[in-house]
Amino acid sequence: MALAVCLLFDGRSERALRNLWDRLEGRGVPTLRSHTHGLHHPHLSYVVLRDWELEPVRAAMDGVPGHDPFEITFDALGAFPRGRACLIPAVRADLVPRQELVVETVRAAGAGVHKHYEIGRWLPHSSLAPRVRAGQLPVLAETIYSVLPLTVRVNRAALIDSSTGRLWPLPTLP
Repeated sequence: MALAVCLLFDGRSERALRNLWDRLEGRGVPTLRSHTHGLHHPHLSYVVLRDWELEPVRAAMDGVPGHDPFEITFDALGAFPRGRACLIPAVRADLVPRQELVVETVRAAGAGVHKHYEIGRWLPHSSLAPRVRAGQLPVLAETIYSVLPLTVRVNRAALIDSSTGRLWPLPTLP
């Protein structure tokens, strides 16, 4: 079970990403649409927590300064070990310090940070498909590159429990 501090997208952007999930599913590539409970949200995670207590993390995140909504552009397809495929954005100059503040905040609340989200190790991405087989890579790439670049609008943030899909909106956009 993992809890993540996630950036979420406006309606148009979320529909575009869900449509991309549907296109991949239609071509035989399982995505977050059908993964586990099927309640996944298009998102970009600032941090994923290994161990945590919800209320202290929520309270700590309530104190993080808010920012205005912003756009990011996904420009590349990424592949992580064990077949995880994602979209990689061009990174805004202010995004890394914001992620670092979120990591420091949840750690101060007693949460354990997953090693890939530690300060200096974070690679911003939006997950697409959790288990892509090598033979599916050409279909994945063809489908993804037919829509890139894809500009999306980040307009809110939430804590999301990946094991259930449950979402707790944050009062500000960190």
